[in-house]
Amino acid sequence: MHQLALERVPFSLVISNPNIEDNPIVFVNQAFTRLTGYSAEVTVGRNCRFLQGPDTDPKSVEAMRTGIAAKHDFTVEILNYRADQTPFLNRVHISPLNDESGNLQYFVGLQRAAGSRTASGIMADELDDALREIHHRVKNHLSMVVGMIRMQARVDNADSVQNYTTLARRIETLQFLYDEMTVGGRARAGDRIVSLGAYVSRIASAIAYLDGRESIRLNLDVANVRAPIDTAAQVGLVVSELLTNAYQHAFSTRIEGLIEVRLMELSDGTIRLQVSDDGVGLAAGARWPDGGNLGGRIVRSLITGLNAELGVSGGARGVMVTVDVPPSAIHKPAEAPAGNGTQVAS
Repeated sequence: MHQLALERVPFSLVISNPNIEDNPIVFVNQAFTRLTGYSAEVTVGRNCRFLQGPDTDPKSVEAMRTGIAAKHDFTVEILNYRADQTPFLNRVHISPLNDESGNLQYFVGLQRAAGSRTASGIMADELDDALREIHHRVKNHLSMVVGMIRMQARVDNADSVQNYTTLARRIETLQFLYDEMTVGGRARAGDRIVSLGAYVSRIASAIAYLDGRESIRLNLDVANVRAPIDTAAQVGLVVSELLTNAYQHAFSTRIEGLIEVRLMELSDGTIRLQVSDDGVGLAAGARWPDGGNLGGRIVRSLITGLNAELGVSGGARGVMVTVDVPPSAIHKPAEAPAGNGTQVAS
């Protein structure tokens, strides 16, 4: 499911860090690899100019330099070269990503081959409005990720591989959301509501797949709940952090285990998310998330942003975390099907 979802994402995502010498790329998604032929392993750490070639127009290069120096949003078409040296016209949308103090942290770029067709036969030019919409969402959602990274940087001495893995997981969590904004590859720029149930299922399945331990079972009981895009983004990051925390800490002394994820809509319109495990439980006197690890503090920050209620119960036989998102953060469209939910075990 993880690979299939990313295959449908209709854009290439690139993030660079201007606070490092030469503004190197720090993240690319799989759509970038499909577009250029370059893997993340050979791309990260290099300036994006390596995509240029002998026939790249100097005016396009100068336009990119000017836009980056000015630290504002801009769009440019530039002749780039794939790994096999095939040239293609690349339409690039670039925006600065600032922290809460207004300091530049990253540049975010969306790319696509100008004039090409999507897998469903839709002209890529038709996706411009959708890409601008998604670009706006990317910036807003990555702002949350930046806050999480800054929080982690203050307390974590993990090496660059671990930091990249953490960044990649959080960004790919958002990519599943952008996939929910498409149907068969067609981006729906005007849509503001997504299937939260499908989104949560994809995140949970992807994290279980990446963990790789077949002895840790994942059960999903996910209702057909729909939610605004921005609400879904925050809930998705909560799910990602809770599940990652469970896989990393709940079974430290056990070989087998069970993790369950439930999503439902209560009678008053509240969306309830529950993530539970039958692992080692909380230590006596633990006050997770407030007195817990970094993951707990990140979860608390996300919960505050959702204006949600958080409940934690646990003992020697595991932990259950309940998140109640109030109706004020939810808009249910009249045409949304009621549904009876789905249950999946893996």
